Amino acid sequence: MASHYVTPGAPLFRKLSDAQLALIHGASLEILERTGVQLHHPEALALLRSAGAQILEDGWVRIPPALAEWALRAAPKRITWAERGGRPVMALQGRNVYYGPGSDCPNVIDVRTGERRPGTLADIAEAARVLDALPNIDFLMSFCMASDVPQAIADRYQMAALLSNSTKPILFVTTEFAGCVDAVEMAEIVAGGADALRRNPTCACYINVTSPLVHNTEALDKLLFMADRGLPCTYNPVVLRGANGPITPAGAVALGNAGELAGLVVAQLKREGAPVILSGGTQDMLDMRTTSDVYAAPENRVLCVEMAHYYGMPIFGLGGCSDSQLPDEQAMMEIGLTLLAETLAGSHLIHDVGYLASGMTNSLESIVMADEMIHWVKRFMQATEVSAETLALDVIAAAGPANAFMQHDHTRAHYREDWYPKLIERRNWDAWSAAGGQTFRQRARERALKLAETHRPEPLPADVAAALQGVIDRAAARWV
Repeated sequence: MASHYVTPGAPLFRKLSDAQLALIHGASLEILERTGVQLHHPEALALLRSAGAQILEDGWVRIPPALAEWALRAAPKRITWAERGGRPVMALQGRNVYYGPGSDCPNVIDVRTGERRPGTLADIAEAARVLDALPNIDFLMSFCMASDVPQAIADRYQMAALLSNSTKPILFVTTEFAGCVDAVEMAEIVAGGADALRRNPTCACYINVTSPLVHNTEALDKLLFMADRGLPCTYNPVVLRGANGPITPAGAVALGNAGELAGLVVAQLKREGAPVILSGGTQDMLDMRTTSDVYAAPENRVLCVEMAHYYGMPIFGLGGCSDSQLPDEQAMMEIGLTLLAETLAGSHLIHDVGYLASGMTNSLESIVMADEMIHWVKRFMQATEVSAETLALDVIAAAGPANAFMQHDHTRAHYREDWYPKLIERRNWDAWSAAGGQTFRQRARERALKLAETHRPEPLPADVAAALQGVIDRAAARWV
């Protein structure tokens, strides 16, 4: 499988030097050995004890540096995801970059009315169809929370909606461990069995952790289960700077990285070679004026991504999002800047594309606008060819004196190589006004509605759809 779009000569960006990355790595190892981490899970503690870690009271563990270094060597440096039919379409390695939405927002901005309201299962299904059609969205998450189904098993409904309405890879989230087991069973049903899913994984589990120093039972249950199945997962101990970690970015990254390394050790002890995706979303700003968890802050960007590249590990990043309440000018500024920064850093999985209101609201309009921005970024990331053909010295000599470049064969041969947008407006005032004078947001709304109404991915076979419903029904029976 070829690289996604990053080519030799493409622009790259770094904020940290190798020496600084080494200092942060050393600090993370010291945190694991000196402060330790608390693991609320007997099996995880037993695995660490057998590997030589020091187990203290109340589940506190001191992990020796050599054990963390071993886990980094044991973990895969490449993770491949497949589409619904099993064809590999994403290779998390090198500087490949892929884009997807976020999940589980409590609210949506209704694409038809503009109203902000609680999300529904129908919103998730419709969003999955739109996302399936958008050419620059590579993977799916659940868009919003389904407020109109039983909340104890809402994650099963959401997984079924994603599997039924798109063929793209899925990063799923569950509220508790049993939901993770059921989500994997659903994916196995669609893939044709456990072995087929393990060979060509179509999904991964997004695991949220209490904090870098405190690892909750549910998170460790999911981590051990996914490792045992040989399926990929992210392990995300978020640091909210100034709240549950240092306010300084370097300290926050060192702490968050220590928490990720602790999870990586546990996963490799459970199954050496277990595919784990490090998390680039672990160093968030707490706005001290509003106490909001800020998504688009410049300080949040790329440091964790660079740590993962330092290790040669797959990385789960965050971008294309905004703290604005609406898909307005602020939203487009923050979405564009965060997309560009994360792409330049080589973040393998840029999630939360289209997020608004610091993760409290999602919007099909903002995702469609972001899809256009991603297309721009992809073109920007392509290397510039410098050759006899592109320097065009003979063309300059022949056409230059008369400014006759438009008529020249060289122009006709190459003009299609430039980027031509689908939504961005380039007509003059008169032509734009005559066509209705729509704003960028209005054009995005029209496109979202058209895709929602016309795009239908290949449906699941009837027996597969029935089997997915059977998983939901079984889960519902357990909660009666």
